[in-house]
Amino acid sequence: MKIYTKTGDEGLTSLLGGTRVPKFDVRIDAYGTVDELNSYIGMLRDQEVNWMRAEILKEIQDRLFTIGADLATDPSKQNVKKPDLLESDIEMLEKQIDEMEKPLAPLTSFILPGGHPSISFGHLARTVCRRCERIVTELAAMEEVSELVIQYLNRLSDYLFVLCRKMAQELNVNEVIWNPRNK
Repeated sequence: MKIYTKTGDEGLTSLLGGTRVPKFDVRIDAYGTVDELNSYIGMLRDQEVNWMRAEILKEIQDRLFTIGADLATDPSKQNVKKPDLLESDIEMLEKQIDEMEKPLAPLTSFILPGGHPSISFGHLARTVCRRCERIVTELAAMEEVSELVIQYLNRLSDYLFVLCRKMAQELNVNEVIWNPRNK
């Protein structure tokens, strides 16, 4: 199978189910941003500090592929075979958040991204996740989108924020605190 098909040369692409839509369609933007997020999660998984979380991060990548397939499917096509996102996937993120938060100091200030390259990668992933969530909720205002997809992305951005805090602790790096200027 060739990687290039030339079927998108005129600015259209196919959803799962066969419907052709413009490449600027919000549905395409949504699952394209999920793909971008997945790449950032891969970069996070490759960080040495995350060796003990590599399997969890891979599971998150797997779920993002599931979400991508869901978003890439024409909602009017009922017989398209695709994997399911489950409530237990969201519960897994919540459990991971709770475990990572236990040894962390309570949050008393806003935290600026940075302090270490691994932490910066985490904040990039978090902000892409937030953008993804915005695009998916925009799509949901126009067409059917699974509530679990929106919930998962929301929880994932929380997970990524806490992961950044946990990495700072493990790397023995001070979190970069925002100190607003006094007028």
